[in-house]
Amino acid sequence: MAKSTLRAGVMGGIGGFGGLFDPRAAGYEDPVLIAATDGVGTKLKIAIDTGHHDTVGIDLVAMCVNDLVVQGAEPLFFLDYFATGRLDTGAAADVVSGIAEGCRQAGCALIGGETAEMPGMYGDGDYDLAGFSVGAAERGNLLPRDDITPGDRILGLASSGIHSNGFSLVRHVFDQLGIDYGVKTAFNSELTWGEALLTPTRIYVKSCLELHKAGLAKAFAHITGGGLTENVPRILPDGMGARIDPAAWSMPPVFSWLMTEGGVAPAEMARTFNCGIGMVAIVRAEDAAEALRILSEAGEEVCDIGEIVAGNEPSGHDGERVSLPGLETAWLG
Repeated sequence: MAKSTLRAGVMGGIGGFGGLFDPRAAGYEDPVLIAATDGVGTKLKIAIDTGHHDTVGIDLVAMCVNDLVVQGAEPLFFLDYFATGRLDTGAAADVVSGIAEGCRQAGCALIGGETAEMPGMYGDGDYDLAGFSVGAAERGNLLPRDDITPGDRILGLASSGIHSNGFSLVRHVFDQLGIDYGVKTAFNSELTWGEALLTPTRIYVKSCLELHKAGLAKAFAHITGGGLTENVPRILPDGMGARIDPAAWSMPPVFSWLMTEGGVAPAEMARTFNCGIGMVAIVRAEDAAEALRILSEAGEEVCDIGEIVAGNEPSGHDGERVSLPGLETAWLG
């Protein structure tokens, strides 16, 4: 599986005390290295409860490499940490197959990892995952840029589903309602709740790098825990805010169900979930049409969802620096 992810720059194979990578062999002249680490969180409990382990590896890679590309970095290599009480080789192989698939989607190499058996630390069948990735960008080509200004457009790239955040709340809703993960969903009679919830996190690396290479991206924000209200401000300079229109996109049915049947308030939805937007890009208003074309041709479902505004405290429903005017109307119909 690791061999299927090999790319330029990899030196040697797995099995040593460390993985080796040569950035110059990958085509970099004066690279800055960027590192990220993350996990999958309690989404793993759903994989364990349903016995489906082949997608959480994709989630693991996605959570790391999506954080790298927002810095303008190309992910180069990845390592994983798999911890369990007693190794189930079948489940572990499924997890690693997902990790390898995520690496292929991101264009990075799986160059090593650690498998830890720790009896007494984990219950029967339980395991935990952590991922580590390193990327590179040429010096002077990092993001976000320092020229974000009022009037710049905010483009939203559609998520594939819940991704890997908010699953403690999701599991609480299912426990409260007494719904089994094997039951068909309320919005798709061919899909079980387990399959819907385990839909892997979308990897935005290749499409975002295309936009960055075209010189059009001023900034990206990976919409993880905290939603739009907490992740967009991380890329905004002082004196800038964002006005986002939730009516600009259709919230996927899994989120609508959580809000209506699970009783999750719209403001809580905005703080906890991506609500259908997994990544945002900030571009000049005059570049928006070309940026939409590039991202669409790269396979993204993308739309214009808002604009950059002056001031740290735009009036609105949520957040100090991000307003979502009409949130109740947009999401409650």
